[in-house]
Amino acid sequence: MVVDQQALAEYRYRAVCEVLGGAPIGEVAARYGTTRQSLDTWRKRFRAEGVPGLADRSRRPHTSPTKLDADTEALICRMRREHPRWGARRIGHELARQGLYRAPSRATVHRVLTRNGMVNEQAQQHKRQCRRWQRQTPMHLWQLDIVGGVPLADGRECKLLTGIDDHSRFMVVAAVLSAPSGRAVCEAFTAAMRRYGVPSEVLTDNGAQFTGRRLEPQPVEVLFERICRENGITQRRTKPRSPTTTGKIERFHKTLREEFLDHVAPFESLTAAQQAVDGRIAAYNHHRPHQALDMPTPASLFRPNGPTRLDVPANLDPDPVGGETTSPATLLIDVIEPAPMPSNEGQSNSRFGSRPAARSPWPMHGRR
Repeated sequence: MVVDQQALAEYRYRAVCEVLGGAPIGEVAARYGTTRQSLDTWRKRFRAEGVPGLADRSRRPHTSPTKLDADTEALICRMRREHPRWGARRIGHELARQGLYRAPSRATVHRVLTRNGMVNEQAQQHKRQCRRWQRQTPMHLWQLDIVGGVPLADGRECKLLTGIDDHSRFMVVAAVLSAPSGRAVCEAFTAAMRRYGVPSEVLTDNGAQFTGRRLEPQPVEVLFERICRENGITQRRTKPRSPTTTGKIERFHKTLREEFLDHVAPFESLTAAQQAVDGRIAAYNHHRPHQALDMPTPASLFRPNGPTRLDVPANLDPDPVGGETTSPATLLIDVIEPAPMPSNEGQSNSRFGSRPAARSPWPMHGRR
């Protein structure tokens, strides 16, 4: 609202004149809709400066000891230009790591970025509310998934098997696969367990590499399920069309695409692609602070319990007992044997015949 300063000064002048004429200051203040303190201030300013002294004045303080200095503001802007994906929280964290005296808060950094036109204001989006969860200790649960987008120079696009520790966000698996077969997935999975140890649980989607429960004409046990069963690993699966259940690994895929896969040239070979991915994963695990963990690195929270000797089929063991290798003619196929069928209790399922409806083994569906 625009205030006419001249009319305001005349209004205050009439009130001051009544006080100077001998009227009680309390009565005049009540009649003019102000306070005794304000009216006394107007009287003092009128005696010192006349009518111009009755105009409104800025309430801005003459000094601001906590104001951000120009050098720090310039440093914030430079960090944003060098790392466009860093937000206010990450920049504030990096300033604190550099030992900056009185590092600015997240809100202060955001105001600096907004003031310098380095933040695009976005409309508030009301996302679907998900139930957030997290295991209390590392090596309790691994989330596994397969993602595409690793290009090779010969025109092929390889897949990437990824696995993340639910508690620490430590990447335990990042294997480039020329073909995402069940055997290739199991080889990468067992290699990770030999390195870090056996987790208590694994969480996957319902892909054919991970489970045979949805195969037709009847469910079967695939190689991945057999490895989990023989090593005492509880295998958990998401509900169909519920990607938020494996939200941690899905969020990592988004970061990997935006920061790495969308900007790389096709790799010369599968080995070159694996080396590049390994370098990226090492930086993610050991150097990149994680906001969901309140800014520590995943490696600082991860505690492996390996290396471990696993119970795996002989053809997946790199060092079979007795030094013998399995011939290609005797390799186990990915589908092992029919899964045990539950007894019929009167409830039918049109896909697998008459049997009880399966209860979900996963009580919590959400992401963190």
